[in-house]
Amino acid sequence: MSLENFDFDLIVIGAGYGGFDAAKHAAESGLRVAIVESREMGGTCVNRGCVPSKALLAASGKVRDLANSSHLLGFGIHSSPVRFERQKIADHANNLVQTIRGNLTKSLERAGVTILRGMGRLEGFQKVGLRESNGIDRIITAKDVMLATGSDPFVPPGIEIDGRTVFTSDAAVNLEWLPRWIAIIGSGYIGLEFADIYTALGCEVTMIEALDRLMPTFDPDITKIASRNLIEGRDIDSRAGVLASKVVAGCPVKIDLADMNSREVVDTLEVDAVLVATGRTPCSSGLNLDSVGVKMMKGFIPIDDRMRVISNGQPLQNLWAVGDVTGKLMLAHTAAAQGTIAVENILGNQKLIDYRSIPAATFTHPEISSVGLTELDAKNLATEEEFDLGVVRSYFKANSKALAELNSDGLMKLLFRKDTGEVLGAHIYGLHAADLIQEVANAIARRMNVVSLSCEVHTHPTLSEVVEVAYKQAAQQVKKKS
Repeated sequence: MSLENFDFDLIVIGAGYGGFDAAKHAAESGLRVAIVESREMGGTCVNRGCVPSKALLAASGKVRDLANSSHLLGFGIHSSPVRFERQKIADHANNLVQTIRGNLTKSLERAGVTILRGMGRLEGFQKVGLRESNGIDRIITAKDVMLATGSDPFVPPGIEIDGRTVFTSDAAVNLEWLPRWIAIIGSGYIGLEFADIYTALGCEVTMIEALDRLMPTFDPDITKIASRNLIEGRDIDSRAGVLASKVVAGCPVKIDLADMNSREVVDTLEVDAVLVATGRTPCSSGLNLDSVGVKMMKGFIPIDDRMRVISNGQPLQNLWAVGDVTGKLMLAHTAAAQGTIAVENILGNQKLIDYRSIPAATFTHPEISSVGLTELDAKNLATEEEFDLGVVRSYFKANSKALAELNSDGLMKLLFRKDTGEVLGAHIYGLHAADLIQEVANAIARRMNVVSLSCEVHTHPTLSEVVEVAYKQAAQQVKKKS
C-alpha cells in the first residue's frame, strides 16, 4: 500500500498524556494524524489522576497549614478554628479537570489532529478498527499505529467495589463525601497522597500494607523520616504485613485482615469507607494484539527503547506503544516522553529513552521525590562494574530557607560513583522535594559528575542549597585521577 492510500500517516489509540504528546508532536511535524479515544480526552492523568488529585492536595494542604496552630505560633501567628466546604474543594478539582481537558482538546485541534471518538483496536498491520458509540464499526488505515491506552486501578481478588463505600482513586478524586474513618489499602504514592488529603480534612485513617514495611517502594532512609511525619505524626493507624483478604462494601465496610505468610485471618475491621490503592493494571485486553502476533507480558505490551512493539524478540515495523500500557515507569511525564520519542523515530530520527533520568514525585506535605537508581540497584551495579559506590546525605535542618519556614525535617540522599563522580540517583524528602529533584534529573540525563556540579553556584537562601551541599560532600569523596 502506497503512502497516499493510507487514511492517515499515524493513528494513536488513546488520548492520555502519552497519546496526546505523540499526536500533537506528529501533527506539528507535518504528519496526518488521528487520535482515538473512547472516554474523556486527557486520559487518567487529566481526569482521574494527577490533575484532580493535585487540586485536592493543594486545597487540603492549605487547610492543614491553617489548622496547625503550634506551627503558626512559631511565627507569632494566632489562628482561629478552620472551616472549609467539602463541595467547593471538590468543585475546585473538577473545574481544573475541565479546564485542562478543554485546553488539551483545543491544542490537538489547532495542530490539525483528527479526533475520533470510539473504541480502537488493531485489525492487522497498519489497520485500526473503530467502534463508535452509535455501534458503527469501521476500519481505518495508517502507515504507523501507536498504542497509548494507559491503565486502570488494580483491584485485588476478594475486594468488592461499589464506588461509594469501597472505591479506587478514580472515584476518590471526586471527593463526594468525607468518611469519619477510612481504610486505605496500599502505602505507595497513591495511598500516601490520599492519606494526606483525608487526614487534613479531619478523617481518621487506617493504612493497610501487605508487605512487611510501610512505603515499601521508597528508599529505606527516606521511608524512615517520611513515615515519622506523614504517618506516625498524623491520625493514622498503620498495619503492615497483613493482607486485606476480603472487603465487603456496605455500612459499615467489613475488612478481613490476613497474615501475609499464613493467609489466616488475624483481625476484622469495620470502617466507614475503603480506598483501594494497590497499583494499576494495563488497559490492553481489547486491543486485539493477537492479530499482529504480539504476546503481552502480564497484560503489558513489550517495547524496545525506541518504543517499537516487540514480537518474538524482534521489533515490529510501524507499530508503537507508549505510556502505562507498556509497564515502564507508570508516570504521566514518562508517557509524554515516550510519545515524543516514538514520533521522532517515526520521522526517521533515531532516538532512545533514558529511564534513569526520569524523576518521580509524591505530593504529600512535605513531598517525596526520587530519580535514577535505588541504593540497592546502585550497589549491584557497583559490584557488576567494579567501582566504589558513594552515598552522602544532606539535611534540611542545616538549610536557612527551610529553617525560616519552620519546616526543616527533611533529607536528601545522593548516590554516585567514587571513581568518575557520575551521579547515579537521588532520593529526597522535604519541603518542595518535587521541584528539587529536577536539578538532579538534569544532571543524570547529561551523565554529569559531582566534581563539576559542586562548582555550580546556587541562590542563597534557597532550598536548592540542600542539593549543592550534597554535591560538595560527594565531590570530596571522588578519587583523584593519577
